[in-house]
Amino acid sequence: MNTEMVDQARQFAFEQLAGQVRGNGRPFMEHVDAVASIVAKEIGLTQESVAIVYLHEASRRHPELLERISREFGSETGLMVNGLNRISTINPRDTRLQAENYRKLIISYSADPRVTLVKLADRLEVMRSLTECFPRNDHIKKATETLMLYAPLAHQLGLYRVKSELEDLSFKVIQPEEYRLITNNLRATEIERKAQIARFVKPLEKELKKSGIRYELKSRTKATYSIWRKMQAQQVGVEEVYDILAIRFIIDTTPEKEKELCWQVYSLVTQMYEPIPERMRDWITVPKSSGYESLHITVKTPDGPVVEVQIRSRRMDVIAEYGVAAHWAYKGMRNEQVMQDWLANVRKRLQNPSEDLNTVSGQETFKPNEIYVFTPAGDLRRLAAGSTVLDFAFDIHTNIGLKCTGGRVNGKMSQVREILQTGDVVEIITGKNQKPSRDWLGFVISGKAKNKIRQKLREEAGIQDAAGREMLERRLKNWKTELTAENTALLMKRFRIKQISDFYGAIAREDISLQEIKDFLMQEREGKEDKSEKPLQETTVPDQAAATSRYREGDYLIIDDTFGRIGYKLAKCCNPVIGDDVFGFVSIREGIKIHRMSCPNAARLMTQYPYRIQKVRWRNTVTSAVFQTTIRFTAYQEPGLAREIEDVIISLSLNLRSYTFSGHKGKMSGRLQVAVNSNKQVDLLLFQLRKIKGIIKAVRE
Repeated sequence: MNTEMVDQARQFAFEQLAGQVRGNGRPFMEHVDAVASIVAKEIGLTQESVAIVYLHEASRRHPELLERISREFGSETGLMVNGLNRISTINPRDTRLQAENYRKLIISYSADPRVTLVKLADRLEVMRSLTECFPRNDHIKKATETLMLYAPLAHQLGLYRVKSELEDLSFKVIQPEEYRLITNNLRATEIERKAQIARFVKPLEKELKKSGIRYELKSRTKATYSIWRKMQAQQVGVEEVYDILAIRFIIDTTPEKEKELCWQVYSLVTQMYEPIPERMRDWITVPKSSGYESLHITVKTPDGPVVEVQIRSRRMDVIAEYGVAAHWAYKGMRNEQVMQDWLANVRKRLQNPSEDLNTVSGQETFKPNEIYVFTPAGDLRRLAAGSTVLDFAFDIHTNIGLKCTGGRVNGKMSQVREILQTGDVVEIITGKNQKPSRDWLGFVISGKAKNKIRQKLREEAGIQDAAGREMLERRLKNWKTELTAENTALLMKRFRIKQISDFYGAIAREDISLQEIKDFLMQEREGKEDKSEKPLQETTVPDQAAATSRYREGDYLIIDDTFGRIGYKLAKCCNPVIGDDVFGFVSIREGIKIHRMSCPNAARLMTQYPYRIQKVRWRNTVTSAVFQTTIRFTAYQEPGLAREIEDVIISLSLNLRSYTFSGHKGKMSGRLQVAVNSNKQVDLLLFQLRKIKGIIKAVRE
């Protein structure tokens, strides 16, 4: 046993917790020592786990000590202490409504299963000292948490004695009148139960002695909370619960003979008393996954009452009372491999609760691909791993998702696409003019979010289609022209559109000019196909064309730092910079838009609207213009990476307008908006960024 580690950890805690007291005025170290005792003696974990109790309490209020703990006691210990500290921050608003989710959150913080076991020990000590050490207004809250969260976990792990005690202590606080009713009844009938046990055992003792079976007899009265649950389920009074009494035969024998002798005792009992077959349970042939082994049989007695009989060996009884780990402490045969096997089984049970666990049966199990995040009000939400701020918004409410513009994650502003982690506190920011975008489908992962976004996009498209059709029909009526099926087909061919809904939508968005449609239909009606289409700027944007005429040089429009004032603007979709290869696109309302040749929209604009493309080039004498460019990068999460990126930008004398970072599974992604004078500065910035250690990729958006 590593007692030196425990001594060192206790001294560490003693120094950090000096002067702290509990609600009863006693030193807080009494609580820590009591939890350590439960971990060692009642659950039976190793001394390393006992040390974790002290280190957790020492660092819970001082997170900065975690680094020192990892350095002095090992990184594995540091991780377990951190897990316990995170569990301590859980403060459920309504345990009854979301008990299963909170249980899974506790498990998700327990990278090592010993963390959950230590937390159960901590809660057991809290409940034992609840009325003495905590304010009265905390009693109901802690008892409810215990009953909904921690007792089911203890049951799930096979710590039945711990589970029963947690339930009874909680029941006593939550429903004191029912608790007194049951305990008073049990106290009043105690003498009768003892007499009943004596009458039941007397004929068996002779046969057991004759068979040479050495045993210990224990009687067990059903736990008060279990009795109350039976009363509620069967709608009966306490005196009508027929299996309150259980008699346990604990056989002293070697492991090789224990099953044989258990069945021999079973045979003697069922020969003397009439068994109830449907209530027979054989957990010796096939033990429970928690390690529980025992034979259970309920029999009828001549004087009427039924009695539950449990038959098990001494080894089985220790496991049933305290869990598998305690067996090895009891025998003094601590075996590290056996302990590791048991902990592996605990981990498996944490992730896959057995179906016979009635307190949580039918619930979904914890999965590594789930995360648990909180609203600012403390409500817990369960999402798939990889979920974004936008997924969270849709999980709260569809309308919140549709209007989501971003969020605050742990108090920091975040984009809709930022990936969330377990334990994050997320506040959603909405905008009344916000509408869903098709690119949202590229990063949301929940089915609800995808379906609602597609549904809204279809609705918006339908509204645009109807508006475009109404606009076209109204104009056609004014032009004394009819829109026939033949003309519709010609128009769709003319504008290279395959779907009629896309055609009407383009009219509503003014991507297609009604004047263009009129000219085309007039030509068709007169039988004159004008193959050299009129420049759109002459009919739709004469002011811009006139304003830019003095900036032309041959077929080229010359652009400089006067953009935005003479009828042309830089497109925001690609943010061109002086020196980039660019082209102009004549828009309906905003004059000529300047795009990079590498713009994501370039191919579509040139293919669908070749007659609206304008050749442009930069004026060679431009020196004072300032442009905004966006850089995206991905990188490994290296210490000081953000500082190195800032140093590069400062060294190039550039102005950083904004930046965002997000991380997931050891990697991070970021977006920088930087003011530059030319594309040469952009190229130099990319070159320097790619040299930073940890940067995987840096590209211009």
